[in-house]
Amino acid sequence: MCSEKIMKISSNLIVLVSVFLLLISWVNSTPTASLQSFKQCLSFNSRISYPSSSFYTPQNSSSFFSILNSTAQNLRYLEPSKPKPQFIFTPLNEPQVQAAVICSKMLGFHLRVRSGGHDYEGLSYVSEIETPFIIVDLARLRSVDVDIQQNNAWVQAGATVGEVYYRIAEKSQVHGFPAGLCTSLGIGGHITGGAYGSMMRKYGLGVDNVLDARMVNANGRILDRAAMGEDLFWAIRGGGGASFGVILAWKIKLVPVPATVTVFTVTKSLEQGATKILYKWQQVANKLDENLFIRVIIQTSTGQNGTRTVTNSYNALFLGNAESLLKVMKKSFPELGLTRKDCIETSWINSVLFIAGYPSNITAEFLLQGKPFSPKSYFKAKSDFVKEPIPETALEGIWKRFLQEDNPFSIWNPYGGMMSRISESATPFPHRKGVLFKIQYGTFWVDGEKSDGKHIDWIRKLYKYMTPYVSQSPREAYVNYRDLDLGINKKRYTSYSQAKIWGEKYFKDNFNRLVKVKTKFDPENFFRHEQSIPPLRFYH
Repeated sequence: MCSEKIMKISSNLIVLVSVFLLLISWVNSTPTASLQSFKQCLSFNSRISYPSSSFYTPQNSSSFFSILNSTAQNLRYLEPSKPKPQFIFTPLNEPQVQAAVICSKMLGFHLRVRSGGHDYEGLSYVSEIETPFIIVDLARLRSVDVDIQQNNAWVQAGATVGEVYYRIAEKSQVHGFPAGLCTSLGIGGHITGGAYGSMMRKYGLGVDNVLDARMVNANGRILDRAAMGEDLFWAIRGGGGASFGVILAWKIKLVPVPATVTVFTVTKSLEQGATKILYKWQQVANKLDENLFIRVIIQTSTGQNGTRTVTNSYNALFLGNAESLLKVMKKSFPELGLTRKDCIETSWINSVLFIAGYPSNITAEFLLQGKPFSPKSYFKAKSDFVKEPIPETALEGIWKRFLQEDNPFSIWNPYGGMMSRISESATPFPHRKGVLFKIQYGTFWVDGEKSDGKHIDWIRKLYKYMTPYVSQSPREAYVNYRDLDLGINKKRYTSYSQAKIWGEKYFKDNFNRLVKVKTKFDPENFFRHEQSIPPLRFYH
């Protein structure tokens, strides 16, 4: 008995000494030394050795930048002037993610977690307020386990939306999931912010169809819904990514889709009466048959006579056949002039490709590559929610501003249907009843960092111009379109009044409940970024 106690005490001393030595090495570390400390800690906590292929450092520049750039979509945050992580870790399984959290906390590493990299302000792979930092990239955790009999699926955080859709369609042509329109989104972070898509008017958002989750909390424990409790489960379904833990996997509820759906894209230029048609769309889009989703993609183009114009493309999914769609359109939105030749009857999985804008020769297997079809660019985007139709004269002011910019875009997504029947407080995502549509606007450019100021100034002016025509008190915004213009304080932590500026825009009255959940489950603010939910102790 005494020898067992001595052995236990000795073992504890070894652990304490090991931890002390690791901390000392971090305090005095070079990037190489900090990685070595991290590896030692991982091996100690998980009792396994880690392959060198799971770690990437700037010293191994070619593989490091390949991984860093792999899923990042905004070239603004890949410029040499932006801070780079000391290293990137790509875990292979859940226990490795768990060990990474434990060791990051033990060693004092500032952690950024990436599941997809689409975040508009690069918060999952750049830290501009706190360095040094490391990245845990979940790209290798991408299994999708579909159970058609139970109408659900477990999907790991690193799987893309397109992979999830493909694996569902692989098992059934009459099942789907109401998540994103962009197929290269990482499902882990996508759902944390809401996850809207072309079936939102029928079935709600991705977060409205989540049954369970697995996550690593700030103490390094792996929790499911039962273990985390309903408050934390509520917070992670719409409260924004990287505030409460590392999402490992979601259990999602599958929804029924017809064997045949119908899609179309009809484009109208200013010369074809685009302004009046869009004004009409605003009045009917949220009231249409909930099986019909018609978004508007607004861009500029050059006509045959060489002059620039603005075009509005009506991009739609109807959960039914073309004949039924035409009846709905004739009754509710005849101004668009939809004809049978505009309609394409197809399967739900192929409608995903169509809505995402893939060429007609691309097959569903492309979704398994987990990559976007279009090239990366420099961009800045913002969002708004609209509750009253924007007058035609104000639309004309938008067109005037669009024609002053090189590559502007705006996407207007209709609400109504199921979105109006779910309570604002059911999840942290509050933009529900009363919203006619959401606006995303942005601009992209290809001539590098030197042009950032010009284009960002343009979109800020457009955003200011839109102030009278969008939601008020607060002026709402979509958390998955992160916007660091919204009250960001460049310090490590923000005061309550400062955080509330962007917090209420994203979450309205749900912000205060999110703060309470954060204070309870991560009081030391281990999971943090420029717009993460801070605990109360950091409000001063």
